[in-house]
Amino acid sequence: MSLLRVGFQGVKGAFGEEALYNYFGEEVHTIAVKNFEDICTSLESGTIEYGVLPIENSSTGAISDVYDLINKYECHIVGETHVKVNHNLMGIKGCKMEDIEEVYSHPQAFEQSKNYLNNYKWKLVPYYNTAKSAEYIMKQGNKKIAAIGSKKAAQLYNLDILASNINSNNTNTTRFIILGKKLMVNEDCNKISVVLSTEHKAGALYHVLKHFAENNINMLKIESRPRGNTPWEYNFYIDFEGNINNDIIRQALEKMSKDCHHFKILGNYKQFN
Repeated sequence: MSLLRVGFQGVKGAFGEEALYNYFGEEVHTIAVKNFEDICTSLESGTIEYGVLPIENSSTGAISDVYDLINKYECHIVGETHVKVNHNLMGIKGCKMEDIEEVYSHPQAFEQSKNYLNNYKWKLVPYYNTAKSAEYIMKQGNKKIAAIGSKKAAQLYNLDILASNINSNNTNTTRFIILGKKLMVNEDCNKISVVLSTEHKAGALYHVLKHFAENNINMLKIESRPRGNTPWEYNFYIDFEGNINNDIIRQALEKMSKDCHHFKILGNYKQFN
């Protein structure tokens, strides 16, 4: 039997790879891609059957690019998992703190470690991914450059950890979504994600949100993103509890969709506990 093909962004040692193994276990065929969007295009082409993307961090909030992508592409959220994120400063063997002039990492890692980084005058260089940053400085072999990433990345790329757990919040956690081509619903699914937009007039959003209160549906999160070519109008991403096979939920969704310009069910899946 062939193994599931599952994609993640970055290289070995990435937090996305950890999320992948958390959700699927070790018996999968992993495929690393360069950018977040590559996950969506790989799903469309059939190169992968599922993809893993970060969507929210407990310290720095929503990952906006991913919200935009799941609206743009015909993919669906089929699951979620959480990864505890500890960032570490690392350099090549023999590197010392006083050698460092530049630090490479993903912008989210810089933001999550800003209290530590504010103590130094290093040039911060945004890079694709924390593990990709570790791989890059290993290949460069330069004591003047360092990276921020996981302990696993340091081990994989034979780097010394110069400072451990530099993230500002010691409960720093990233929520990852599992994407598939089709909407998948079973009796265990208890969380629904949708994206919608409304007319740009007073009370329009209220008429959509009232359906949650009227049907005793617990809304978990709402996130807004600009609507591209329409200035000052927004898409609203909403997570709430429920299963779309439930009559009350199904009827509420039908009513909501009628009050919207754009309405898309992004997924119905089991909430991570």
